[in-house]
Amino acid sequence: MKIAIIGYGKMGKAIEEIAIAKGHEIVLKIDAYNTSDFTKENVQKANVAIEFTGPDTTFENISKCIEWGVPVISGSTGWLDDFEKAKKLCEEKKGCLIYASNFSIGVNLFFEINKKVASLMESYDNYDVSMTETHHTEKKDAPSGTAISLAEQILAQIGRKNKWVNEASREATDLIIRSERIDPAPGTHTVSYDSPIDSIEITHTAHTRKGFANGAVLAAEFANQKMGIFTMKDVLGL
Repeated sequence: MKIAIIGYGKMGKAIEEIAIAKGHEIVLKIDAYNTSDFTKENVQKANVAIEFTGPDTTFENISKCIEWGVPVISGSTGWLDDFEKAKKLCEEKKGCLIYASNFSIGVNLFFEINKKVASLMESYDNYDVSMTETHHTEKKDAPSGTAISLAEQILAQIGRKNKWVNEASREATDLIIRSERIDPAPGTHTVSYDSPIDSIEITHTAHTRKGFANGAVLAAEFANQKMGIFTMKDVLGL
């Protein structure tokens, strides 16, 4: 399979390493220094594009890939205000889009655990739920996309929480997400349930970026020659 990497930073390099090890070919690598190479002719050399950039460019990057008929995998965060527009374009063009706030297989299993624990804790209002997410200092958005996904899963299950906030709050209906930026830290997410007598925590800790990169390559393999809008649940058969 031929892959275009849109966003050749640390994650792009990790994706390249794993893709080549699995026998795939990288036909295009785009970073901040060669954006002029991000053309229809070059992107169409690939069977699929993997996009990991920043929130300011993600929607435009995805739109170009869809317009040019190339399935696109995106793990960028902070751009979801435009997600519905991307879905609509994908449907109109009969394209293929896979978006995930986190492509790690372990994190996607953690998502399922999080939903199950939240459903169990709904009946026990003496437990207050909060979250902490820790990443490296270069991460541009806070809270992380993974933390937002976890929070929205909790809000869907626990009716006593109305919204998530990324700051201190005394409102009992707020789900507090604490964001910490420490080097080196590929990513740790902890969901805590605290009562006056005990605490329950579930945690996922990434040791390297390879988990995210491996999941992105799996998603690219899944997307090759497909049409539609998918998630990692589809890729992993969850």
